[in-house]
Amino acid sequence: MASPANNILAPLPPFKPDLYQRAWQSVPHPTLPLLATAHQKSVTVFSLSTLSAHSALTNGHERSVRSTTWKPNLPPHKLCLVTGSFDSTAGLWRWNDEAKGEGELEVDVAGGGADDSGDEKEEGDKDWELIIILDGQDSEIKSVSFSPTGQFLATCSRDKSVWIWEDVGANESDDEWETVAVLSEHEGDVKAVAWCPETNRSGRGRYSSDVLASASYDNTVRIWREESEQEWVCVAVLEGHQGTVWGVQWEPKPKGDKFPRIMTWSADRTVRIWTLKEEEDEEQQAPQHAWGSLGGIPNTMRRALKEEWECTAVLPTAHTRDIYSATWSPETGMVASTGSDGIIAIYREEEGATNGVHATDDEAAAELDGDVHMTNGHTENKPQESRRWKLISTTPNAHGPYEVNHITWCKRYDQGCPPERRGIEEMLVTTGDDGIVRPWQIIQ
Repeated sequence: MASPANNILAPLPPFKPDLYQRAWQSVPHPTLPLLATAHQKSVTVFSLSTLSAHSALTNGHERSVRSTTWKPNLPPHKLCLVTGSFDSTAGLWRWNDEAKGEGELEVDVAGGGADDSGDEKEEGDKDWELIIILDGQDSEIKSVSFSPTGQFLATCSRDKSVWIWEDVGANESDDEWETVAVLSEHEGDVKAVAWCPETNRSGRGRYSSDVLASASYDNTVRIWREESEQEWVCVAVLEGHQGTVWGVQWEPKPKGDKFPRIMTWSADRTVRIWTLKEEEDEEQQAPQHAWGSLGGIPNTMRRALKEEWECTAVLPTAHTRDIYSATWSPETGMVASTGSDGIIAIYREEEGATNGVHATDDEAAAELDGDVHMTNGHTENKPQESRRWKLISTTPNAHGPYEVNHITWCKRYDQGCPPERRGIEEMLVTTGDDGIVRPWQIIQ
């Protein structure tokens, strides 16, 4: 195990109240100071301003809620969450307090759910309403994720399938969803799904923003794209992990106009970075959306929708057991990981090598191991650790003796943050089997 230079994490006061039961995941709202934590059969929404409970989503599922996701691109006075449960269903919830106008809700959101005495609001539960149940999958739903526009929702399950749902409502409050694809090529439980974020890339022909990655118990990650309307195909299989791939995340803000890289983490105790090998002639093509301009060409004449991905980095060893969660900062580019061993590890990519801007993809791949040839996301042997990534901090026993199930970067709005830094400075939030949601300050 590599030795970090120093510990740069300091604990902040934990969110209140303690949940007193295993918590699976905490997801920050894209723009508002809110954090949604999935636990037992419910979701507790915390205020990032007060670090206390704001509201709760209850009485919607018969078994534990494993995953949750915020619907993007809604106005500040309207909130929407989707929950994925072990009862094989996904629920779509909306904030249902007609008495609050836009301004009042924003004040309430920022202020949290406690009154002047610090007591939690008793009426918080009624503010959320379960609008629709999305069902059809045969087993536990492990992960839910919205596409950047909110048009598509992906759910994945222990039944080895990924379902893609489309919002076909006439407006943002017209809740009508259709199943547009069932993807069944994985050979094991599908643990996580993640959509490629919108980026500043241009002129990338077939590379649209509606790109989905799925991670599985079969040790692989698959990349899915829409070939034509409501026809989704697997364009790449990323192979190399020697154990269950617990999760996947796209690079939030790639440098230049490079296509976002992918980060994966696994039961094999490694975190890996994958890079798309883009074809030179793609840069000369006129922009098009999701192969839309090929709609009139017979399938037999279409170019095969296959992509070549390379494992271009394996982060330094920091964990002794399964890595359950990792998170890639959109602000600093740092990566944090955690898992069964209770360790929080933080990594930094060396300046000048980010996303292959100064180091080519071939050089990055060759750096791993000169004897290992990688193509189409496959490697025959375990590659060596990348020298471009440094382990800069490890924090053991982050939740005492308990496993840590999730970690995420999130903006600070709490009173301990300087006013001029609120909504700008980042912190880490971890969620564990002890039912405590812990924020961590980054000390630079």
